[in-house]
Amino acid sequence: MSQSKTEKATSKKRKDERKKGNVPQSKDVTSVISLLVIFSVLKKLFPYMYETFGSFFSFIMGKMVSVDVFSDAARTEVTVEAVKAMVISTLPLLLISAGIAILSTGAQTKFLFSSEAMKPKLSKFNPINGISRMFSVRSGVELIKNLIKITIIVVILYKFIYARFTEMARMLFLDPMQSSVYVLGAVVKMAYMVCIIFVFVAGLDYLYQRWEYERKIKMSKQEIKEEFKQTEGDPQIKGKIKQKQREMATSRMMQAVPTADVVIRNPTHFAVALKYDSETDQAPVVVAKGQDELALRIVAIAEQNGVYILEDRPLARAIYATAELKMEIPYAYYSAIAEVFALVYSIKKNDKDIKRN
Repeated sequence: MSQSKTEKATSKKRKDERKKGNVPQSKDVTSVISLLVIFSVLKKLFPYMYETFGSFFSFIMGKMVSVDVFSDAARTEVTVEAVKAMVISTLPLLLISAGIAILSTGAQTKFLFSSEAMKPKLSKFNPINGISRMFSVRSGVELIKNLIKITIIVVILYKFIYARFTEMARMLFLDPMQSSVYVLGAVVKMAYMVCIIFVFVAGLDYLYQRWEYERKIKMSKQEIKEEFKQTEGDPQIKGKIKQKQREMATSRMMQAVPTADVVIRNPTHFAVALKYDSETDQAPVVVAKGQDELALRIVAIAEQNGVYILEDRPLARAIYATAELKMEIPYAYYSAIAEVFALVYSIKKNDKDIKRN
């Protein structure tokens, strides 16, 4: 029996869904923005488009007078000019429309491109799945949304034409340019009215799409547990975690070097920093130790902080091999280390006496 999916999707789940091309987006948002821009640009480009088509019709009229319009050569020339006029007049509008659609969609999806989403899926051709999609909640929402949009368009169109019926009748007495400008202005005004209402519809659709997306990617508690096991069991992730832990441990160890009483070195391959507190420790404690590059770093920090450095190759190597970090030195080296600390204390005492004098 499958568990109910009540938990929010994890970051890994979201990344996996994004790789598949599953991201929340509203087509209505793209449509509204595209319509607003298209009609705004159309209003600006109309004189240019009118002039282009006017030149084309003048060309046709000239051909009808001068040559046989039914000849193959004339038909070819007229066809070429028609295509040219169509491309020249509409290409800017088409390019702007495509650009706006890409930008508005990219703003919602963060310009996601997923090759996996483009792969053909046999499930899409399954008639049973198709029927189930037809009667799904999502299809019901889309149907209601489309009915609302159609109703809005019909109501606005009816009221718009009803309020301007007299003005539209006067267009019969205007020249083509004036009537075209009037029709374009009326269409743009009506489009703006539709878009203003559709902005509200698109906003609701965007919120619904996000809610639906979050609902679809929800996970059960068991799925979260399985994902955690898989993530923690990944060798690469475990390796990165261990590396980060080593870096943090090394950083903390280096911070303890200035508190040491003495650093014993070998002279470049090994370094051990020891600290002794007679009130709390039975024997000196290893606060830092390192080999090769790490040993050189310990020595450098000790020099910067005035920690006494002693070169003793056998002792440095032995302490490094047998003593653990933050642990007391082994009993076998008490005598040797006692001599080291006696020397260090003697040097410190002499330094104090010199400063007093």
